Order: sequence, then structure tokens, then C-alpha cells
Amino acid sequence: MPALISSSVTLKPKLSTLTFVTSNADKIREVTAICKEYGIRVEPIQSIDLPELQGSIEEVAREKCRQAALASLGLDGLNRLLAGHVDKSAAAVCTFAFSWGQFQDQYPYSNDQSASAPKAEPPEVFLFQGRNEGRIVPERGEYGFAFDPIFEYEGKTYSELRPESKNRTSDRFKGLIKFLDWLAN
Repeated sequence: MPALISSSVTLKPKLSTLTFVTSNADKIREVTAICKEYGIRVEPIQSIDLPELQGSIEEVAREKCRQAALASLGLDGLNRLLAGHVDKSAAAVCTFAFSWGQFQDQYPYSNDQSASAPKAEPPEVFLFQGRNEGRIVPERGEYGFAFDPIFEYEGKTYSELRPESKNRTSDRFKGLIKFLDWLAN
């Protein structure tokens, strides 16, 4: 098989370090060896847990790259990324999904497998979403987790709120209250 890039071609890469996200040690070894020939150092990241996505090869590759880039940035990196932008608005969104399942009194069920037997419908799924509009700010606060130190809502980051205060104002609280209210009625 002919080489795609002849070894006589001199590449002038636009980067000196390539961050390569995979949990496969063999892929890391292979990519490192190839990049070394072109003066590119490979910095493997094996600790990012990305979800299994569905779609075309290209769609999956693009979305995993986006998710890995955001995950590897960290909170400080996200702030650096936004440094040149005036608009640092963001939304914290939490969505709860609920289904009653296939209870006999709501969905037809029969042990009779004949064609005339009623078929169970897939259970309906109800969504309950809480949302807080805010902005991304430099890290502040001592409580919380994930993006809490950099998400500011009504003048305070989630991390500046004691857990009992956050639990009365967060997007998660709002989504859960919608669910509980629906369940009660």
C-alpha cells in the first residue's frame, strides 16, 4: 500500500503537541510513533469517560471530539476559552424523565401471545425540566461539584451557596419540584 505522505515530504505542522483521547494503549503507541516522525509530541489522555454515541462515523467522531475538548479544558480552561468573548451567558439545565412503567391497570397485558391479544403500548415518558440562566465566571466558592464554582446565578456561583440554599434555587431543584408537583396532582 502506498504511503499517503512520502517520507521525502517535509511537513511543517501547525502544532507541536497533539492531545489524543483514547483508552486504547495500542492506538496511543501507534499514533505516537507516527507523529514523532513529524516532530509532534503526543499527549495521551485516557481518563475521560465519554458516552457511547450513535450516528454516522463522522457524526460520532465530531461529537466525541467536542465532548473530550470540553471535558479536558477543566473549569479554568473554560474561562480562558471565554476570555475574549463579551457574552459569557450560560444556562444550567436539569431534566428528569419519568415513566409509570407497564402497570396492568394502565396498559393492556395478556399472557395470550395470539394475534388477537391486545398489545402493550410502550410506556409514556414525562419530562420535567428546571433551568437557571446565568453566566460563566472565574472559580468562586467552596461547596458544590462539577461546574458549580464557575456558574453564577443571581450574583453568586452555585459553589458560594450552602447546599441547603442551592437545593432551594438550583435547576435540579426546579426540575424536581415540577416532577413532585405533577406527581401530587
